[in-house]
Amino acid sequence: MRSLSFLSMEYLFLLMSILSQCLKFGSGTAAVVHAGNGDGVQPLSKIAIHKAVYALHENASVKAHPLVLGTKGGDSDWVTVEIECPKPSEDDWIAVFSPANFRLKEFINGSSSICQPSDDMEQFPHICSAPIKYKYANDSDADYKKTGKSSLKFQLINQREDFSFALFSGGLSDPKLVAVSNVISFANPKAPLYPRLSQGKSWNEMTVTWTSGYNVIEAVPFVEWGMKGESQTRSPAGTLTFHQNDMCAPPARTVGWRDPGFIHTSFLKDLWPSSVYTYKLGHKLVDGSYVWSKSYSFKSSPYPGQDSLQRVVIFGDMGKAERDGSNEYSNYQPGSLNTTDQLIKDLKNIDIVFHIGDITYANGYISQWDQFTSQVEHIASTVPYMIASGNHERDAPNSGSFYDGNDSGGECGVIAETMFYVPAENRAKFWYSTDYGMFHFCIADSEHDWREGSEQYKFIEKCLASADRRKQPWLIFAAHRVLGYSSSYWKDAAFGEPMGRESLQGLWQKYKVDIAFFGHIHNYERTCPVYQGQCMHVGKSHYSGTVNGTIHVVVGGGGSHLSAFGPTQTSWSLYKDSDFGFVKLTAYNHSSLLFEYKKSSDGNVYDSFTISREYRDVLACVHDGCEPTTLGS
Repeated sequence: MRSLSFLSMEYLFLLMSILSQCLKFGSGTAAVVHAGNGDGVQPLSKIAIHKAVYALHENASVKAHPLVLGTKGGDSDWVTVEIECPKPSEDDWIAVFSPANFRLKEFINGSSSICQPSDDMEQFPHICSAPIKYKYANDSDADYKKTGKSSLKFQLINQREDFSFALFSGGLSDPKLVAVSNVISFANPKAPLYPRLSQGKSWNEMTVTWTSGYNVIEAVPFVEWGMKGESQTRSPAGTLTFHQNDMCAPPARTVGWRDPGFIHTSFLKDLWPSSVYTYKLGHKLVDGSYVWSKSYSFKSSPYPGQDSLQRVVIFGDMGKAERDGSNEYSNYQPGSLNTTDQLIKDLKNIDIVFHIGDITYANGYISQWDQFTSQVEHIASTVPYMIASGNHERDAPNSGSFYDGNDSGGECGVIAETMFYVPAENRAKFWYSTDYGMFHFCIADSEHDWREGSEQYKFIEKCLASADRRKQPWLIFAAHRVLGYSSSYWKDAAFGEPMGRESLQGLWQKYKVDIAFFGHIHNYERTCPVYQGQCMHVGKSHYSGTVNGTIHVVVGGGGSHLSAFGPTQTSWSLYKDSDFGFVKLTAYNHSSLLFEYKKSSDGNVYDSFTISREYRDVLACVHDGCEPTTLGS
């Protein structure tokens, strides 16, 4: 396709007429400055795409190559974009749109579900969909303003649709469309991609979830799998999707909407413990032919209570970033790639991952979910990638979330609970329990009511009470918001959510929870074994015998912009670090646990402790956690 300025006047008139139906959906304004300190604002929301107007110039051009991506079977590829602009400016930028037609397809087919007439419409072209990423035109050439020429590199992933690149002047806050490139696409845009493993509802079940462009009427999805080196079998997959009217608020319901394709989940059952399995994703087309993914492998869960080396990674608030440097206007998640890369580097020494909320920070820009699943594919396709619900997944006004803000950008939990499987009884209520060998995990949903008497409170108590501490001595609680202790969370003389501690610390104490993990605050902090604000056990690096309290850990430095600590010094806080990192737990046996906090920058250990104890220590009486006794003989 030639530059838009060379299109026929008839087509240009049609383009302008159709796009004039678009509704003005504001996303705020943005400064022209290219760099920032990380302000926590979704970069795509800084683009006032609803204000875009035509400034087409016949001598401006944008050319993208290669025309076909993924010709060697890959699901990502690099694209070179050549720009020529007769009136260059420092604030010129290149937007990547997918689908390439800026959402014209829906209107040509007679649908007006994305944009509708409005009294507050601006001038043409009324672009109704945000780009999936962007870069400034001078990103790789400081002389762009002088020469009007630049060459940019973008890394694109397969997102089921074609792509085009648009040159805008006027910065992000006052965009003027100057030229549009030719169309490029992946060789197999509907291919099954980005598998995500998860523990099933029983210890010997693994679920595989993936994304494709195939509806069930086009192709039957399944997984071909089996123990490594042995015969393979096939298990069917269910198919889900969601629609624009499933979103609760803008921008997910407006400029952030993008078709998610189809999400498939298959249940691999009756697995042998601690065994290596291979698998690949398949779709049988209506003509009898097959479409296959590449091959993957995983190691099944150990039998509950099995005495073997077991390693768990936990973090929150990672988000995504772009390896090509795009979308980094605000350094939105500056540590995300470092965390991802450190986990990949150490993957052979990791058995299961818990990402406890604030998964992508898409905030209603749905294209970002594909990009996140691509970023973590190597991890999530190899070990179970368990998630918890955070405010950036769930919270939307008048949607039933415990907090009534719009931190999810209108997603209201729909995307997270569809894109990732968790073994919850009701995935709209994102609390669940899962076992891994000597660990028992109780994962709470901080975005639903957890106070005493609530449905979730009853689940939490049941989950904690169900742990067989002889078989599973290591009892872990996790939630996104800090329902326990954090020195960063000073509010009304409380550290963390005061109602959380009031409601839950009695349960943590009664059932002798070893460690409670939280995200939400973007740093790292570890407490002593604490109960009611008091340290219950001396020592910082080693605990033996009966611990008497729960160690609280904030591990929200997975990648998003960092949080500072408050000025107040507390007696229960043992270690603080305002940096990016994650926690690794290593259970050597039923009596010995190693805790390590590692920084994402280098993977080295900066804080650690060990717990050594016997079964009788778990049974022993603790303050406010003693079993009743009788004097009867």
